[in-house]
Amino acid sequence: MSERVQRGFFFLFFFLLLLALKVRGSVYDANGDFFTGTWVLDKSYPLYQPSTCPFIEREFRCQGNGRPDLIYTHYRWHPLASNLLRFDGQDFLEKMRGKSIMFVGDSLSRNQWQSLTCLLHSAVPNSNYTLARVGDVSIFTLTEYSVKVMLDRNVYLVDVVKEKIGRVLKLDTIEGSKLWQGIDMLIFNTWHWWYRRGPTQPWDYIQLGNRILKDMDRMKAFEEALKTWGKWVDSNVDPTKVKVFFQGISPSHYNGSLWNEPSAKSCLRQKTPVPGSTYPGGLPPAVAVLKGVLRTIKTPVTLLDITTLSLLRKDGHPSIYGLGGATGMDCSHWCLPGVPDTWNEILYNLI
Repeated sequence: MSERVQRGFFFLFFFLLLLALKVRGSVYDANGDFFTGTWVLDKSYPLYQPSTCPFIEREFRCQGNGRPDLIYTHYRWHPLASNLLRFDGQDFLEKMRGKSIMFVGDSLSRNQWQSLTCLLHSAVPNSNYTLARVGDVSIFTLTEYSVKVMLDRNVYLVDVVKEKIGRVLKLDTIEGSKLWQGIDMLIFNTWHWWYRRGPTQPWDYIQLGNRILKDMDRMKAFEEALKTWGKWVDSNVDPTKVKVFFQGISPSHYNGSLWNEPSAKSCLRQKTPVPGSTYPGGLPPAVAVLKGVLRTIKTPVTLLDITTLSLLRKDGHPSIYGLGGATGMDCSHWCLPGVPDTWNEILYNLI
C-alpha cells in the first residue's frame, strides 16, 4: 500500500472518529468551552430587575424576602476560551417563534424555567403573556411570538406508581414521557431527590427489572434511571426536529470546608463567589455518572455543564431569604435574579 493511500486511510479514520464523538454523548459548543471560566463583577448585571418579573416565586425572591446585600446580582460569567453573548430576549423569541420549550425535572428545573420566563418577559414587557397550570405542567406563553415555555415537574424522570404494596419507583419505565412528545426543545434534569429518605421520600419500594427492592445504592439507582431516559431519547427524539439538553448537576453549599472556609456551616452571609475557575472541593460524584450515561446515547444531547460555574457561586443561594425563612436555610436553590440566568445565557448561546 502506497504512503499516499495510507495517509488517506488515516485521515478518513480520524474524520470518522471525530464525527462519532460529535454525534454520541454530551455535545458542547463548537466555538469554545462556555463552562470553564471565572465570575467577574459587572455593574450592567443583573439582566432584569425583580420588579420587571412580577411572577418570581417566593422561594427564589431573595430581595423581596429581605436579603440586604445585592452584590451577588452583579456578577457575570466569563468563559476563558470563548465569548459569551449577552442574553437577548427578543432575539431568543425570534429564534423560537412558534415553538415550544419544556423543562422536565425537579425544583432546580423550576428555578431555570422561572429564570427564562423572567428574562423573556422583561425583554418584551408590553407583550401579552399567559401563565397557566395543567396537572403537573406549568405553561408560560408569550402570545405575540407563539412561544411556550413549559415546566413538567418530574423529579426522577422515571415513574413512581401506586401499587398494592405501596409506592414503587420503577427504574425501567418512563410513562410520564407522554407529556414530552411534540415539544421542540427539551431540557431535562434529575438528581436532588435521589438521596431523599424518611417522610420526604415519595416511594416505598424500588423496582429494577423483575426485582422489587426495599432500597438500593442510590447512585446506582440514579444511573439506571438515566439509562432508561437515554433509551427513551434514542427511541423517540428526531434530532432534525427536536433539541435535547440536560441541565447538569446543580450543587449545594452546606459545608464551608469545600470552599476553604471551614467555619462556614452553610451559605448564610456569603457575599462573593469563590475566586478563580476551580472549586477546591471538587465535583459531586453524580457528574461522572451523568456524563458516563450521556456517552452511551446515540442521539445528540447537549449537556449544560453548569456544575463548576455554580459551585463557585456559594453566594447565590437564598439561605434564610427563601421559602422557609430562618428555619429553612436553603443552600440548594438559587436567588432570582441570579445564577440560573447564566444557565439560560449559555443556553441562548448554544442555540
